[in-house]
Amino acid sequence: MGEEDDSLFTVAKQFKRSVQNVAAGEPSSGLWTSRARQRPLPTNKFWQNFVLNRGSSPEYIHPYTIQAGNSSIAIGYPKRQASPTLIAQIHANDLLVSARSPSSPIIQVSHHDDLTVTLSLGQAMRAHLLRGSPYVSFVFSDATPLIASAHAIANLSRSADSTKHTLFLANGQRWVVYSSAPIHLQLDRSAQQLSASGDGYSGVLRIALVATPSAEPLLDRYSGCYAVASWVSIDTVSSAPRASMAFTYKTQGRGDLLLLALPLHRAAMDYATAGARPLPQLRYASIDGELQGVVGSLWKLDSSAPMAAIAWHSVAGIREPTAAGRLGAALARDVAALRPINTSSTYFFGKAVARAARLALIAEEIGAPDQAAAVAAFLDSNLSPWFDGSNAGNAIVYDGQWGGLVSQAGAFDSGADFGLGVYNDHHYHWGYFVYAGAVLAKLDRGWGERYRTNLYSLVGDYMSPAPPRSGSSRANFPRFRHFDPWVMHSWAGGLTEFADGRNQESSSEAVNAYYAAALLGRAYGDEDLANTGSAIAGFEALGAKSLWHIRRDSDLYEPEFFVARNRMIGVLWANKRDTALWFGPPEWLEVRLGIQVLPVTPVTEVLFSDTGFAREVVEWASADMDSRPEASDGWKGFVFALQASYDPATALHHARQLKEFDDGNSASNLLWWIHTRAANPERL
Repeated sequence: MGEEDDSLFTVAKQFKRSVQNVAAGEPSSGLWTSRARQRPLPTNKFWQNFVLNRGSSPEYIHPYTIQAGNSSIAIGYPKRQASPTLIAQIHANDLLVSARSPSSPIIQVSHHDDLTVTLSLGQAMRAHLLRGSPYVSFVFSDATPLIASAHAIANLSRSADSTKHTLFLANGQRWVVYSSAPIHLQLDRSAQQLSASGDGYSGVLRIALVATPSAEPLLDRYSGCYAVASWVSIDTVSSAPRASMAFTYKTQGRGDLLLLALPLHRAAMDYATAGARPLPQLRYASIDGELQGVVGSLWKLDSSAPMAAIAWHSVAGIREPTAAGRLGAALARDVAALRPINTSSTYFFGKAVARAARLALIAEEIGAPDQAAAVAAFLDSNLSPWFDGSNAGNAIVYDGQWGGLVSQAGAFDSGADFGLGVYNDHHYHWGYFVYAGAVLAKLDRGWGERYRTNLYSLVGDYMSPAPPRSGSSRANFPRFRHFDPWVMHSWAGGLTEFADGRNQESSSEAVNAYYAAALLGRAYGDEDLANTGSAIAGFEALGAKSLWHIRRDSDLYEPEFFVARNRMIGVLWANKRDTALWFGPPEWLEVRLGIQVLPVTPVTEVLFSDTGFAREVVEWASADMDSRPEASDGWKGFVFALQASYDPATALHHARQLKEFDDGNSASNLLWWIHTRAANPERL
């Protein structure tokens, strides 16, 4: 979206209630510099641990884990531990970098943007941390660098001009230290520490692991250029079937910028347009796939998900008259069964109201205007109280401490609404609200105009792609609260310190949130919002298919993990892949699948476009589904939905046996999905 468009920055007047977010608390003044602590503040970023509690838990900034400690910054090249149920990266203090007698003993975040974060130790030292950099770049200002290790330092060598030092550690690692000016690092074997001789040093130190023997000449060649800032732009054209995303880096030093790309980057990279060039001989390990070298300060990535598939209704439609009749009968029953949504939970209300909105769109698709009108009235009566401030039991309020919309319950209780007050899952909750609101705005233009600001506020909270500040005005919401452009997926976990970094469970609910934003744009004729939502939904789907979906021919994860026949990640963490769910064990395979499918909407076609994988994952999830009493019909419905992509007749047979549906699904919605999958609908 254009930088001049600040409609997403407006907080609806009904949400401007005065609230103190006790659950999240005030941002710690000791962990941010005053300049970096300008609201609105990020809440779900790849570096979030650095500003939570004491700021001492590590974060994964590919290819290294970074930990901020007392006066030092630890760098680790993580080892992996794998079992049949999880894979974890383990941080070690391979190197610890600090400065002698700094003006401040506290490591603080002094700058942050889309792809970088800067940690500072007073005026003495700052570390520019960049996603996918084989180097960690430190800038010293009249300070003495100190380098230590948790391992014994076996040897140290230096170049003739004292601008390159090589450290050999007892664990077998070899690290190189490049300096922008000559510096004489000496090894104190008793202290196992390197320090610079002479007066304070002013200049750059760039530290890199020599991961393979062939890496060192490449690291030498590109050691002069480092990035200090970044910007991500998302470009879309309505007439084009795909979107693109550009990473632009602001650099200092000399020469070209050397970075590392994940497999999902390389699959989407447009090298010619960006002027970047691959360097595949430079390789580092990563839990997200092997990292390979790329030279260039501009990346251009193309989404593999067609934006054209993001629409109100199914692409194929229902061609067989008897199928439409059966669906119409099911729809009439579901609409007649609608009852007021009494829950005060933002998540469960959101699912329920979005479920009802699906009924309205199905009614439109099969030509049942009376049913669509009945659902519109239901949506109005249930959704409007949340927007006009009359809802009993809970409310949407603005948190001025961090800059975001939270629930009143969540602001006072960190466990309420699944941690909405600590910025967990905003895209899930508000995504459902926005989906229902987009549908009602489409059906009832008067209602849509009345609550347009409310809906835009919700989208702005979880998806604002505009810069935090535009001109002299200040935004109310941070840029890309959840979506992480570098890994092409969102982080659901908010202001909770985790040793494994941020996490996300349901990739499909994340896709739904951005799909909902796209539909809202279409409801209001807002091409910018529609295209941006469509683009982020496409990239989120690409991230999910790359990291959550595990194909039989995949070599992304370890054999110990893969041999267990895992086909779907449960919870994906920055430093871990877990088969367990927040609410269930790994053995609940249909649940592990279902949480990556729901809700079933037209955008599900984008997320599960590979029918071969759909067959694999259905066979995996249904292996013992019928023999376990805890396997509920609600979760089975999502298994049958995917089965319909390659065998709609069998899926329909199974669906007809279901006695209940997930609270975000319905008989009508499942039948709609199955009948719009059918290649030969007469078979049904």
